[in-house]
Amino acid sequence: MEGLFKFLNIFVLVFLIARDLVNSTNVQKRFEYKYSFKPPYLAQKDGSVPFWEYGGNAIASSENVRLAPSLRSQKGAIWTKNPLNFNEWEVDIAFRISGRGRIGADGMAFWYTQAKGSYDGDVFGSSDQWVGLGIFFDSFDNDNKHNNPYIYAVVNDGNKKFEHHSDGTTQQLAGCLRDFRNKPFPTRARIEFHNNILTLLFHNGMTNNEQDYEMCFRVENVFLPKSGYFGLSAATGGLADDHDVIHFLTSSFGASSSVPGQPVLTDDQQRLQQEYLEYQKKLEQQKEEYRKDHPNEKEPDLEDWFESDNQRELRQIFQGQNQIYEVMKELNRKLDEVVGKQERTIGLITQQTGAVGSNIPPAQGQSSPPAQASGFVDTIRRHEVDAMFNNQNQMVNSIRELRQFILEAKQRIDTVINNQAKAPTAQVQAVGYDTQSIINEVRDGINHVKSNVAQVASQLGQGYKCPQISCVSLTTILFVVVLQLAIILGYNLYRDSKDSQSKKFY
Repeated sequence: MEGLFKFLNIFVLVFLIARDLVNSTNVQKRFEYKYSFKPPYLAQKDGSVPFWEYGGNAIASSENVRLAPSLRSQKGAIWTKNPLNFNEWEVDIAFRISGRGRIGADGMAFWYTQAKGSYDGDVFGSSDQWVGLGIFFDSFDNDNKHNNPYIYAVVNDGNKKFEHHSDGTTQQLAGCLRDFRNKPFPTRARIEFHNNILTLLFHNGMTNNEQDYEMCFRVENVFLPKSGYFGLSAATGGLADDHDVIHFLTSSFGASSSVPGQPVLTDDQQRLQQEYLEYQKKLEQQKEEYRKDHPNEKEPDLEDWFESDNQRELRQIFQGQNQIYEVMKELNRKLDEVVGKQERTIGLITQQTGAVGSNIPPAQGQSSPPAQASGFVDTIRRHEVDAMFNNQNQMVNSIRELRQFILEAKQRIDTVINNQAKAPTAQVQAVGYDTQSIINEVRDGINHVKSNVAQVASQLGQGYKCPQISCVSLTTILFVVVLQLAIILGYNLYRDSKDSQSKKFY
């Protein structure tokens, strides 16, 4: 019974989808070039866009319209010159919002309002307290809730001020969290207003498929003013992005006349209708002539040539079921592949664990595991896998520490080799070597002075003698010598300590 209920649910769902598709074909859709722009030759030589007007910091080129450049405190907008002469519409917008920063600001807005907005307003570059619809592509998080970039719709009757500090959280009809900044392909938004239902489909710009849309929001019972204006605007703040619109394509539903049920026929349409009536008369005449020439032939039943509405619905239902069956078969095949990969992985882990565990003797007080039954192999357990992973992690950490130690030793050896290359004649001396050499030098100097004094005395005469009264006593000389030796010794000790400290860094 449960399978039957599932089948019935799928059948009803496919039937409703098929019915919607059949009904949607009855809606006439017409492209409105006076409310659209697209490249190439988007802007004329004088910089104007046909049927549109722009201002503020907006710039129009042959390929796109840059509403706001990536500079601080820039605002710009573009609006249709004439109001709409239809009430239900669909708009396809292709745009790029890109910048160097990780966070962008402030964003872009789509407008359908009763009157044109300004070109340097407070709400994404347009006027506040508008009458109509505004759909905002907000790229800056003003309320610090980490929910941006965000797309949302706000309907205003002209009496409400937009709550920019809270990103319009309490005023929006619906919204969705979508990232539309810095995408490889242009992002797109398809906005549809039909039967008082507002729908927005979004293309994230990650693929080049123009039909890769996803639902952002759908709101019923939305009432908008008649004969409004289309507009686009953008603004930057302390942060800045380039806000480029590549195309803006508008289509209307039903007749373009403002009064339903009274379509206006042009001269071409009247001429084509007259030709159609003439061909109908000629066809009837040819049928009468054929019946006269072939009186015995029966007229074919034209109903057998064409399928009825019920047959078409059944055919569409069966086609939908076949597609569902193909998708489920593909999912089943992928599931089998995943299960097969899991089984192979478990088998490899089991083999490795058996090879490692066969060389480990059982602990004292424990007996070896019993032999398994023929044809049955025990699989690896969770705690064994955890133990194996822990051992591998410990081995990896030990290898990393050993590698770090080897690198440090290598760096020290390289430093010693470089120092020896800079001073190849340097030799390691004992701590007291410098002090002993200095004492020897002082002693040699005193001996040299004594020899010089003896030579001078011999030249002055054999009877020359030193004066009895000495200006400097022997004690003073010894004190000065000892003081110099102490200073030299202290300096050498200080220098050796500095050298030993500097060697610790190698």
